[in-house]
Amino acid sequence: MRDVTAGSESVLELLPMVFADPGEARARAEHVLRAAPSPVHASVAHQVLGIWQRDFGDLRIALRHLRRARDLAARAESADREADVLATLGVALVHAGRTRQGLASFERGVARGSGHTRARVLYRRAYVWWVLGHHREALEDVRRALPVLRQVADDIWTARALTLRATVHLALGSVDRAVADFTAAERLWDTTGQEHDKADAVESRGLAAFRSGDIPAALRLLDEAEERYAKLGTPTYNLSIRRCEVLMAAGLAPEALAEADTAIALLDRIGGQSTRKAELLLAAARAARSAGDAHTAIARAAVAVRLFAAQRRTWWETHARLVLIEARVAAGRRSGRMVADAAAVAERLASFGSPAAPEASLLAGRIALALGWTADAERHLAVAARSRHGGPPPARMTGWAAQALRARAAGARRGVLEACRRGLDVLDDHRMTLGASELRAHATAQGAELAALAQEVSLAEGSPRRLLGWSERWRATVLSAPPTRPPDDPALHSGLTAYREIAARAEAARMEGRPVPALEREQRRLEREIRSRTRHMGGAAADAGDRLDVGRLLDRLGDGWLVELAVVDGRVHVLLCGQGKVRRFTGGSLAEAVAEAEHVQAGLRRLAHPGAEARLPLVEAAGRRLEELLLAGAVRHLGPGPVVIVPPGALHRVPWALLPALRERVLSVSPSAGSWLRARETAPPPDGPPVLVRGPGLATGGAEVPELADRYGTATVLEGEDAQVPRVLAELDGAGLAHLAAHGTFRADSPLFSALRMADGPLIVHDFERLTRSPYRIILSSCDTARLASVGADELLGLVTALLPLGTAGVVASSAPVNDAAVVPLMLALHKGLGAGLSLAEALRDARTALPGDAVHQATGWAFAAFGAA
Repeated sequence: MRDVTAGSESVLELLPMVFADPGEARARAEHVLRAAPSPVHASVAHQVLGIWQRDFGDLRIALRHLRRARDLAARAESADREADVLATLGVALVHAGRTRQGLASFERGVARGSGHTRARVLYRRAYVWWVLGHHREALEDVRRALPVLRQVADDIWTARALTLRATVHLALGSVDRAVADFTAAERLWDTTGQEHDKADAVESRGLAAFRSGDIPAALRLLDEAEERYAKLGTPTYNLSIRRCEVLMAAGLAPEALAEADTAIALLDRIGGQSTRKAELLLAAARAARSAGDAHTAIARAAVAVRLFAAQRRTWWETHARLVLIEARVAAGRRSGRMVADAAAVAERLASFGSPAAPEASLLAGRIALALGWTADAERHLAVAARSRHGGPPPARMTGWAAQALRARAAGARRGVLEACRRGLDVLDDHRMTLGASELRAHATAQGAELAALAQEVSLAEGSPRRLLGWSERWRATVLSAPPTRPPDDPALHSGLTAYREIAARAEAARMEGRPVPALEREQRRLEREIRSRTRHMGGAAADAGDRLDVGRLLDRLGDGWLVELAVVDGRVHVLLCGQGKVRRFTGGSLAEAVAEAEHVQAGLRRLAHPGAEARLPLVEAAGRRLEELLLAGAVRHLGPGPVVIVPPGALHRVPWALLPALRERVLSVSPSAGSWLRARETAPPPDGPPVLVRGPGLATGGAEVPELADRYGTATVLEGEDAQVPRVLAELDGAGLAHLAAHGTFRADSPLFSALRMADGPLIVHDFERLTRSPYRIILSSCDTARLASVGADELLGLVTALLPLGTAGVVASSAPVNDAAVVPLMLALHKGLGAGLSLAEALRDARTALPGDAVHQATGWAFAAFGAA
C-alpha cells in the first residue's frame, strides 16, 4: 500500500490477530479508533471490528463497520486495501442473506485487487461459493488462488484455502481428497500462531472422520475443537451444525435437536448470521425427523427452505426440501405431487453431486409404493438402489433398503431377505466401530425397517425357525459383544470420582432439605463430560458377534423351553422353542400388552406397602390377561421343564412370574435367545468367597447381609466406609457370586447413569463397564435394579444389560418398587437354594414358594426375576 509506513505494521497485524486471538484484536482495534488514526489505519480497525461482529456478534453492526472500512479505504486511494475490505464485506452480506449484494461486492473486489491481495479475495469468494452450495465455482476460485498464495509463502492463507478445498471435497463425497488437504493444511497451521484457525482445522478433521465412518473419532475431535474455541471465547455455530450431523448418525437425534435449538436461540438473541441460522434450522429439522417428531421437523424445515431461497442458496434449499418432504411423509401425508417433488429433489441433488441424492430417490419410491404406483416406484427405487455397492454406510443402507422394497413389490421374498441381510451386515460393520454400548444401541435404529421387512416375509413364508432367526438378527445386538473397556484415561477416572462426590453431596443436601441447584448443575456438567469421553472409544470387536445357531439352542435347552416373543406389524407372535423344534402361535396386540403391563406395575407399586391387599385380585387378573396376550396357545404345549422368556424391549417390565402358567416354573428372562445361549455356555470362575455389599440408607439396613455373612463364613463383606466404589469394583471383578444390598436408582433419561448407592456416592453403569470381568452371578436386592430403557431398534440399556456382556451369566433383580422388609426373607431363601447347588432361577422359584402368603410378600416375589442362565 502506498501510504503504509513501517510504523503501520502493528495496525496491519490486527487482521491476522482476529483469527488468533479475537478478543485481543477487538480491544486493540477499538484503541486504534480512539487515537484519531489515518484513513488506512481506521479502515483496518473498522474491518477488524466488522469481522469480529460478523463471526461472533451482531451482523447489523458488522455491516456498519465494514461499509465504513470500505469508504475509508477508498478515501485513502489504496486499491488493495479497498479490495480486501470488499471481500470481507461480501462474506458478511452473504451471511446476512443479501446474496446478490455480496457477490457484487466480490466482483468489485476481484477487479480492484492485484497479486497477493487478489488471491485472498478469490479465496474468500470460494468460501462464499461453498456457503451457497456452488461447489464447482468454489473449487475454481481456490484453484486460481492457491498458486499465488504459495508463491508468496503465505502459510496462513494457503492453509485456509486447503482447508476450504477439503471441506468442499467432503460435501461432494470425496473423503480421500479431503483428508489429504486437511493433512497438508494442518502441517502449515503447526507453523503459525493462528489458534482460531487451528481449532477450525481440528473441527474439520472431525468432519472428515465422520465422513469416513469413524463416529468416535469425529466426536472426540469435535469435542477438542469446542475446548479450543472455548479458550478463545468464540461461539461455535458451525461446530454445532457438524455435531448435530454426527449425533444423528450415532442415533442420538434428541441430543442433536437440543443442540441445534440452543444455537438458534443464541443466534436470535445476538442478531447473528442469517446463513448460519438457516443451516441450524435444517440440522434441527433433520434431528426432529430422526427423533420421530414430524411436526417439529416440518416447522423447522419450512423456515429453512424460505431462508435458503431468499439467500439464493439452491444447494442448501434443495436439501431442506428433501427433509421437508420426508417429514410430511412421516406425518402421514401421501400424494402424487409429493412423488413428483421428491423426484425433482433427487434429480437436482444428483446434478449437484450430493451424497443425499439416493435418499431422495428412495423417498420418491416409498411414496409411489404407498399410492400403488408400482411402475413409478420401481423407477425411483432402482436409482436409489445403485448406492448399495459403494460410499459411506448410510448411503449403502439406503441402497439396500431400496433394493428390499423393490423385491417386495415384485413378490420376490428371497430377494427381500437377501437385501435385508446385506443391509444389516453394512450396519453391523458400522456399529462395531463404536466402542460405547450406548452408541451401539442407538445405531441399531437405522436398521429397524430392514429387520421389520425380513420378519414380515418370514412370517408370510410360515417358517417359525426363519422368523426366530430374523427376530434374533436385530434383538439385543449390543449384548453380542462386550463394549470396549474404557481406557486408562485419567480425565475419565477423575470425572467419575468428581461425579460421585457431587452426587453424594446433592443427595445429602436433599435429605437435609437444603437447596441443590448449583450441585445439580455441576452434576449435569460432569455427566456430559463422562458421556462424551466414553463416546470417544472406538470399537475393538472384529465382527458383530455370533449369529444364533438354532440347532445349538435347541440342544442346550434340553428338557426346557424358550419362548421368544416377536412383534410383526404390531402383533405379538409366540415362538416356542423346545423338544428339537420351533413352533409359532399368534398372540395379541403389543399395544394392549404394554398397557396391561403398566397397570400391573402400578399395582405392584401399591402392593409394596401394607394396606393395599384389595389390589391383589386386580393384579392377578391383569396377570391372566397378560398370559392370554403374550403366551396365547403356547401355554398348552409347555412341558414341565424350565422356561426362558425372551420379550421385546417394549415388554421388559412384565413381571413374568405373575402369569399363572409361569408361577410355579423355574423361570428366567433374557434379552435374546443368543444372549441366553452365551450365558449358558459361560464357564464359571474358580471357586472363591462370595462378595456381600451393604450400601447406606436402606430401610432394613440390608438386614440379610449379616445373616448371609454368617452362613457363608468366608464371604468378603463390604459395609460402612468399606462399601466405597473403588473397593467394591475391585472385589466384584471376577467374583463367582456377589450380593449387593443398595438403593437402586433408574435413570430413564440416561440409563447408563442408573446407579446403586455406595458409601461414597453412586456406583453407575459406566463403572461396571470398567470391570475386566463382572461377577458370574450377581444379586441386586433393591428396587428397580432390573429396569431398562428401550432404545434403538430393540435394545435395552441399564444395570442388567451392562453386566451380561461382561462375563455375568446370571442376575437376580427387581423391575418394580419392593417392600424392603419383605425382601429380606426372599433373599435368605434364595441363598439357601444357591447353597444347595441350585441355579438362580431354581433358587428364586423355591424362595417365592417359601414366602408368607400375604399380598406384600407375594408382590415382592413377583417383582424379582432371574436373568440369564446361571
